[in-house]
Amino acid sequence: MRVPDFAHSAANLRRVLAMLALSAWLALAGADVHAAVPGHGPAPAPKAEDSPANQAQVAALRRALNAVVALRVSATEGASTARSLGEERSGSGVVIDADGLVLAIRYLLLEAQTIEVVTQDERRMPARQVAYDQATGFGLVQPLVPLRPRIEPAPLGGVASLEAGGPLMVSTSGDGGAMVGVVRMVDRRAFSGYWEYHIDQALFTVPPVPNHSGAAVFNRKGELVGIGSLFVSDAPAIGRVVPGNMFVPVDLLAPVLAEMRATGSTRASRRPWLGVSSQLQDGRVRIVRVERGGPAQLAGVSAGDEVLEVDGAPVDSLESFYKRIWTHPAPTDEVELTVRSGEEVRKVRVQAVDRMQTLRKPQGI
Repeated sequence: MRVPDFAHSAANLRRVLAMLALSAWLALAGADVHAAVPGHGPAPAPKAEDSPANQAQVAALRRALNAVVALRVSATEGASTARSLGEERSGSGVVIDADGLVLAIRYLLLEAQTIEVVTQDERRMPARQVAYDQATGFGLVQPLVPLRPRIEPAPLGGVASLEAGGPLMVSTSGDGGAMVGVVRMVDRRAFSGYWEYHIDQALFTVPPVPNHSGAAVFNRKGELVGIGSLFVSDAPAIGRVVPGNMFVPVDLLAPVLAEMRATGSTRASRRPWLGVSSQLQDGRVRIVRVERGGPAQLAGVSAGDEVLEVDGAPVDSLESFYKRIWTHPAPTDEVELTVRSGEEVRKVRVQAVDRMQTLRKPQGI
């Protein structure tokens, strides 16, 4: 009996998955864009003809899928982010230029000691963190050795032309295994994260994708349009909410890419950070966790406190809470919070810090 070559079996499995996904893509892309959104019934059956346009579309998507790589990250010793993100992390990234630069999601790279890039043909190579941007949530990774054979970079697209309900191709890699499939874009809207994060436009897709960290989502031209960030339970679809994912649109990359490569960060990343996790509960901003030893905890802010004002201005959403803090010109400014603790309303002065300065760097750097 012949023993299977599992390295080649994994590569063959990915090719089979890609072929199946591409077949599904052609069926959906040629159909009414609302046909397979929950609530609209099944999509029409795929057409049999293999037109030149379909062949070109498949070729573009195959090239794009080949640009997706896996990332293996080990956090530096004593990393504070290990408590929430783990000491060992895995996810995906996408090659975006001819030198092998990889676009990833920022949180995978926080306080990284070692980074390994794994290509789809199982080549493994050490890499270094080039930059990460607090404001967008993007990170950049550069392999330390040339990618040979060269991986054709994925072209960057945009979200303006995406239609609600339209199909997108998604690809991931990492500990959850390789996955290629078709999702639907159901919304583009602002997103506020509990960890002092806000972007004015995010992509929401269904169904949810496992191993979404750094997952790549492509349009029908094979252009990268988003990088996977989160699982969400409230992706809107036909008047109701369903589980899905949030992707950071690549439109946010172009304005900061040169700065990230040149400086390792961005000016927008250097803003006041309080070290709180917050949620909107019944229209009120509530602190659900404070970072151990962080600015808010040191000032006396506690989990359960309700934030009423920032510097005397009322806040009624995570967006207004964060943006009011970020109006301060210096990341180390003092921020005044008015909070309610039970029946007591009090003012708390928080000495903010530059989050970038609190993160551990790799040993030896």
